[in-house]
Amino acid sequence: MMSSERVLFVDHTGQIGGAELILLDVVDGRRQSSVFLFETGPLSKAIADKRLNLIASKWGNGLSQFHRDSSPLSAVPLAGRMAAIVFEIARAARRHDIVYANSQKAFILSAIASRIARRPLIWHLHDIISSDHFGAAQRRAQVLLANACATKVIVPSEVAATAFIEAGGKRELIDVVPNGLAIQPDPSSPGELRQRLGLPAGPLVGVFSRLAAWKGQHVLIEAVARLPGVNCIIVGDALFGEQDYAARLNKMVTELGVGDRVRFLGHRNDVPKLMKAVDVMVHPSIDPEPFGRTLVEAMLAGVPVVATKSGAAPDILEGGKAGTLVPPDDAGALADAIAAVLAKPEQLSGQLEYASVRARVHYSLKQMLDTIGLVIRRAQTGAAA
Repeated sequence: MMSSERVLFVDHTGQIGGAELILLDVVDGRRQSSVFLFETGPLSKAIADKRLNLIASKWGNGLSQFHRDSSPLSAVPLAGRMAAIVFEIARAARRHDIVYANSQKAFILSAIASRIARRPLIWHLHDIISSDHFGAAQRRAQVLLANACATKVIVPSEVAATAFIEAGGKRELIDVVPNGLAIQPDPSSPGELRQRLGLPAGPLVGVFSRLAAWKGQHVLIEAVARLPGVNCIIVGDALFGEQDYAARLNKMVTELGVGDRVRFLGHRNDVPKLMKAVDVMVHPSIDPEPFGRTLVEAMLAGVPVVATKSGAAPDILEGGKAGTLVPPDDAGALADAIAAVLAKPEQLSGQLEYASVRARVHYSLKQMLDTIGLVIRRAQTGAAA
């Protein structure tokens, strides 16, 4: 479906993480819109493949070194480049009707740029604004700029909405729009998929997310070490300066003696196939997540889910009706839950069917796109009024 609104979508990275997957869905069909990226990479290629106008910053390369929990002082050497990016965004914004910031870094600079260009600003907040994810100064800056500059703040869950409001954000800015997916599971059997993908036979668990300490892959490795005969695949890369954590995981695998049972597959474009091939999809985050795309992917694929009871996971899994919930950062509890699922897979048919229906009803791509489209149109209408 073609859209007439001229939207300038802004993202800070050229990599493709969860927020960028959502962006790729939102921009689809918006031929009169543009995407402004601080850095080039796989995301810029994906945008170009959609035949959208791509604007690459001349100053943004390497800006991802400034992490979400960094001290504000670490941004001082980058101040000149950040100012240059603000004016790049403002210049581009004048050729569009709306600015749509898709990340925290993009929002900070877009907030200033939107004021310069006098354009309404939508912030798609894919994070939980809390001390688990951001430093105090960053939280204050985000909320102050949102209250002063944003027309709307889109969040994927009630958990993210509550965190924004508790941090001082205005309640009336918030629109809760759950992430949506449209995935057709591979008709092949798990056994056929394993053979095709070169995966081991026998009990197999998997985790699918970028490598980051708060994502909890180390907890899963500890759990697997307690489960003799259980194999594990870890799918995802260290995208945002988290290579030290990736090295730590490899060291753990060696030290725990599970090198023959844990495989690091890196970034993959065949995640739905890999997910359907496992016996259990694990979501081991130790800090609250604002959503959980892989939870919905597994629910659609008919794969049992074991997730930590934090963030949006309890809501997505409806308190445990659509999956198994365990305490965060507890390798023993995680191992016990995995063992219980593997022991009696035939007893999960009702839960899996319930999870599939819930995913299709509450987390459809069409529902997400329709709602975001309405937010964009209202922002444009309000600005024109």
